[in-house]
Amino acid sequence: MTPPEQSPAPQPQTTLAPVFSPGARMLLTLAASVVVLGGVMFAQELIGPLLLGAVIVIICLPVRAPLVRRGWPSWAATTMVILLGYLILAALAAMLWFAGARFIDMVMDLGPELQATAQGLFDQLDSWGLEQSAADTVAGLLSPSTLLGYGASIGSSALNVLMALFFVLAYVIFMAADAGRYTTAESAFGERIRPTVARFQVYNTGVRRYYVVNATFGAIVAVVDGLALWVLSVPAPMVWAILAFVTNFIPNIGFVLGVIPPALLALVVGGWPLMLAVIAVYCVVNVTLQVLIQPKFVSDAVNLSLTLSFFSVIFWTFIIGPLGAILSIPLTLLVRALILDGDPGAAWLRWLSGDDNGATEGRTTATEGRSETTTGGASAPETELTAEEPSR
Repeated sequence: MTPPEQSPAPQPQTTLAPVFSPGARMLLTLAASVVVLGGVMFAQELIGPLLLGAVIVIICLPVRAPLVRRGWPSWAATTMVILLGYLILAALAAMLWFAGARFIDMVMDLGPELQATAQGLFDQLDSWGLEQSAADTVAGLLSPSTLLGYGASIGSSALNVLMALFFVLAYVIFMAADAGRYTTAESAFGERIRPTVARFQVYNTGVRRYYVVNATFGAIVAVVDGLALWVLSVPAPMVWAILAFVTNFIPNIGFVLGVIPPALLALVVGGWPLMLAVIAVYCVVNVTLQVLIQPKFVSDAVNLSLTLSFFSVIFWTFIIGPLGAILSIPLTLLVRALILDGDPGAAWLRWLSGDDNGATEGRTTATEGRSETTTGGASAPETELTAEEPSR
């Protein structure tokens, strides 16, 4: 008696998930980015100081670990970080407040001279055949009302810095409370979390090196420019030295923003010869330091291309306001760390952004792919021979 034939067990049906094409994924990514950036623009008055506070925390937090290793209590080390962050922000706010107040006083004192120079500039441009609207725009740069508006904007920047004090305090307290828990991330999740931790460590190191380099060169440029303006008898050289220091944190176009106000003031008090002398001094000092020397150190610190650095200034200023110009490089590095770093398929995009390590990783990935293909092709005959052995 033969047992009845059993029908094979039904195989579970698998449904393939729909896969978006690369173009569709790109459109979805762009749409999500527009929504996120729109929200950031809507809340820029809150997010700008918040981001500034976060950068200050990144700069100051390394002070905590050496103090703890030397036996300091955790609360004492955290207090030192808070004090250092407050010291940096207080110094920045004091410089901006002093520059804004001194600038407003200077405009009030030089009101008649500014009006006369603006009228003379308008007449000169009109005699050259320039359209009246364009001549009005150029001459309006020297009007007292326009210059007072610039001084008020400097004061508002100081208020933004003061607002960031609260965020620095909150961030440092929260980070200090969670520091012990974050150090156990690798033991809790295993080695798979190590690349993510390493990415953010690299990001934090890059941000700190970037600001150290810019602060060092900014201080040198500020001292040299201030002394040169003092020798040339340009009013308020301290104000323009502070402006040169602050604008040094703005990539590529900071030099232009820093030279325009003292050059216009030199035109008012000394005419065209003094204005040309100020521009010449700024070009020699700033081009030598900021164009020939500083980019080498900044490039080594952040690995960003000059084109992306320039675009990031315009983009982040449009998104979060004036603070975006100073925070443009850290924000661009953060976006690259979140989106591109850790993705082997995005190695060429990282290389395009200025990260030379992307090319190395891309070559490594391609080499590994070729080796796997070669190994897979060589193992096929061995499998066939093994399958034929029982038949012999």
